[in-house]
Amino acid sequence: MTPMNDTEFRQAGELTPAHLLRYLRGRGWRYMRDFGPGRLWTLPVPHEPGPAFEVLVPTRRELRDYAERVVDVLETLSVVEERRPSDVLREMALPSADWQYLRLTPPGPSGTAPLVDLVPALTGLRDLMTSAAAAAASPQPQPVQPSQKPQRVKDFVSSVRLDQTRVGSYVLAAHTPLPAAPEAEQLSLDGSPSAPEPFERLVTRRLYAGLSCARRAAATSLRNDSLADFDAYTVAGLSANLCESLVRIGGEEQRGFSLSFAWSPELPVNQRTPHIALSSAMLTVLEEGAKDLRARLGRRDALVAGTVVRLRRERPYEWGDVTVLGVLLTEDEYGMYEYRGHPRRFRMELNPADYDKAALAHRERHEVMVQGDLEVQGTSARLRHVSSFVVGHFED
Repeated sequence: MTPMNDTEFRQAGELTPAHLLRYLRGRGWRYMRDFGPGRLWTLPVPHEPGPAFEVLVPTRRELRDYAERVVDVLETLSVVEERRPSDVLREMALPSADWQYLRLTPPGPSGTAPLVDLVPALTGLRDLMTSAAAAAASPQPQPVQPSQKPQRVKDFVSSVRLDQTRVGSYVLAAHTPLPAAPEAEQLSLDGSPSAPEPFERLVTRRLYAGLSCARRAAATSLRNDSLADFDAYTVAGLSANLCESLVRIGGEEQRGFSLSFAWSPELPVNQRTPHIALSSAMLTVLEEGAKDLRARLGRRDALVAGTVVRLRRERPYEWGDVTVLGVLLTEDEYGMYEYRGHPRRFRMELNPADYDKAALAHRERHEVMVQGDLEVQGTSARLRHVSSFVVGHFED
């Protein structure tokens, strides 16, 4: 065990009892009884009948040996978690947060991962957080989320932090900070929440629900040897975007992985949330499920850029059918649009005003940008509920 230096010893003395209790409660420790000027907390040893781990938490910072007692707690935790006391100290001092642990299974020595596996895993993890935040921000289920995300979603993803890796094959630790509760320094022993659920917690709950549904849908598909109805799970947060994010985490080799959650004890979760493991076969099914959702339910508020190639309506001043040869536009993390896929024909029905603009664009050979709900069936693509039709020249 690496001993703590003078700076770390001083930082340990600056921790409050609330910091200690919040950390212990969030990792499964249980209060047993008062013991002199401290409180005894225990943690059963997993899969072993022997005695539980014990720590004595000081309850008053006025104690002469308060810092020494905190260090004793940190050293016990470092043994239990197989980490350096300084790492436990640093994490204990962080603000209240929900934690997510992504355990990869790359080849090679434990604690290492090939760069070609780690890059898609990080990208997939970012997209996973984005899809969960978009689900939480939407007033209704979105089987296929629009490319344009509300600013609230972007702000949430920007707040997610990556922590140091954990012991295991290769574990990425992410945490989503929660707003400080007014009574954060007065946590009760039962961990009763002191504030209403913030948006950040709603996102992590939607993330867990979506992951659970993804695993259930994939398991059902494998058991029945046919693709399950993924649409039935979208009410709980499952989307094509979430499925695609999980597939991206698996990388080119589609290696299985698992995700586990640790919830902030300041906002306790009253139900069990066991870790969610996804096998390579499940990732293959999720990829097919995402394609099925996109094909059947399309995309809301999709953007298409291209040229008008066909016009048809029965009478002037009526709605008419228009066909645009173009490509989908997607928004990257910097808010810039880029082309996606190959050009294809998109059919749509336009109101009289937009139809006249389409006729002008066709005559003058101008580009157009159209926004609407995309439906794809086989080789046929249609934009419904067109909300915007703009004529001009557009750069990628």
